[in-house]
Amino acid sequence: MTDGPEWRSAEARAAALAEALPKQVARAQGLPGYAALAGVEAGAITDGAALAGLPVLRKAALMEAQAARRPLGGLATVEPTGFTHLFQSPGPIYEPGMTSADDWWRFGPFLRAVGIGAGDVVQNCFSYHLTPAGLMFDNGARAAGAAVIPAGTGQTELQVRAAADLGATAYAGTPDYLKVILEKADEMGVKLGFTRAAVSGGALFPSLREWYGARGITCLQCYATADLGNIAYESAPDSGMIAAEGVVVEIVTPGTGEPVPEGEVGEVVVTTLNPDYPLIRFATGDLSAVLPGQSACGRTNMRIKGWMGRADQTAKIKGMFVRPEQVAELVRRVGAARARVTVTRAEERDVMAVAFETEGGQEDTLAAAVREILKLSGEVSIHPLGSLPKDGKVIDDQRSYD
Repeated sequence: MTDGPEWRSAEARAAALAEALPKQVARAQGLPGYAALAGVEAGAITDGAALAGLPVLRKAALMEAQAARRPLGGLATVEPTGFTHLFQSPGPIYEPGMTSADDWWRFGPFLRAVGIGAGDVVQNCFSYHLTPAGLMFDNGARAAGAAVIPAGTGQTELQVRAAADLGATAYAGTPDYLKVILEKADEMGVKLGFTRAAVSGGALFPSLREWYGARGITCLQCYATADLGNIAYESAPDSGMIAAEGVVVEIVTPGTGEPVPEGEVGEVVVTTLNPDYPLIRFATGDLSAVLPGQSACGRTNMRIKGWMGRADQTAKIKGMFVRPEQVAELVRRVGAARARVTVTRAEERDVMAVAFETEGGQEDTLAAAVREILKLSGEVSIHPLGSLPKDGKVIDDQRSYD
């Protein structure tokens, strides 16, 4: 299948976004949880550049909204009873879901990219208990045309027996649990028929992917969250992750919400085009980077490198919390291009240094701004434009806690 939205031209995708994005922003403006969008001209938000001017919604703010307006924070266009499922993730954070809708979480294209479809039996080893991963992959597998064994987690011997007796051909679950099942099957003398694996929720190490490959199992991964569903997915090993249709993915400087250049590491911010739950510029707290060009498989959406660490770099220095948002305010205040806070230890004391990328400025003026905004004193240095590392870090905590 090469005629779906994953293969459309850049012009067709831009035209669809120009139609869908203003409607989504307008939906959000009508919700009590989106007071931050008051006064925004929804009709002007037609592309990623315009979207980047809107405020970022952070997980802490989502939790505060949900505490004020149970259960979904006034951020859904559907009443809680209108969803088929309501989930609870650690925090607690509550997420809605719709299994009656066609592939509500957008996992079908990923499973099809793995090669899963009609005639397959998917052993789904994601949890079905409170959190949404199990039903996300269940819904996606059914959208791809496959049958599902709702296996959940644990009870490995029963997992082996079910896979053998029901003819499971594909696995869905965390990257490492399939190895546990296969090794238990070897121990039991049972031959299993897995040839494909769709994994998420943990690191897929190259050695593990090779181990599966040696057993004839193609293993691909996706990047997803409980709040957003599928964000991006692989179509081939080590080829980057293709942004899912139905979301707008941005890579921004942590703490600012401002997009970074292609190839530079930043925080993943996602806007969903799902009309039931319109999360606008939701900050995942994860780091990634945009890859150049398009996938060799022919899917045309932008690609990202996948998960590259956490963007929440908040550090406690000399008893005071320093946050990326404060560093962003510092940059704005002094008119610098960028800043980077580095924290080390010397003689059992915290040491803070702040490096600025700027064409002008005096160290004493910059030091005064550091004291005012970060509420701490530290060594200040000035660097040429473009010289600081482009690794997504604005707070580099180098202290060892061993």
